[in-house]
Amino acid sequence: MALGTLQNVGPLHGHEIRRIAEVTSVSSWGGVSVGALYRELRTMDEDGFVQPVRTEQVGRRPARTVYRITEEGEAELAKLREEAVAQVHHGTDPFSVALLFTRTNDLPTLRGLLLRRREAITAMRNNIDAERRALVEAGSIGPLDDAMFQRRVMQLEADLAWQDVLDKAIEEPAAATADITQEDQT
Repeated sequence: MALGTLQNVGPLHGHEIRRIAEVTSVSSWGGVSVGALYRELRTMDEDGFVQPVRTEQVGRRPARTVYRITEEGEAELAKLREEAVAQVHHGTDPFSVALLFTRTNDLPTLRGLLLRRREAITAMRNNIDAERRALVEAGSIGPLDDAMFQRRVMQLEADLAWQDVLDKAIEEPAAATADITQEDQT
């Protein structure tokens, strides 16, 4: 994220890179740890991926080092980008763990939680799509940015479609159990 920002925008100090990360919410959707940014900039400087250009001080604010990406940084960014784009990454999935270890007598509780999850996913999808549309209409984002927003919307829609499958799978055993119970009573 930092190398790509320096490549796209030009020389910046850590606070400016941090603000870009915060405005784009990259920590929530991209797994970027904004809190580690300054440490990473120092490490990238030691590794020769970035180079200090100057130090700025505005008023009584602390002095800030402005960095630029180096040729080595450009090569590293190309390598990292290739890895990120060409490989499929799987992260931790607490949702799957929760489902895998749910007992059947917990299904009524699970149904309520799944309803809340569906509502949260729907709201997130709608918010992201509304933000995408507003940014496109304002001319604030280009086609790649628009495609990234659309990708996230599509991922959320796929998650909702999968949850339909899950809801059906939960309902079928519950219906079968109700049928058996009803037969036992007759």
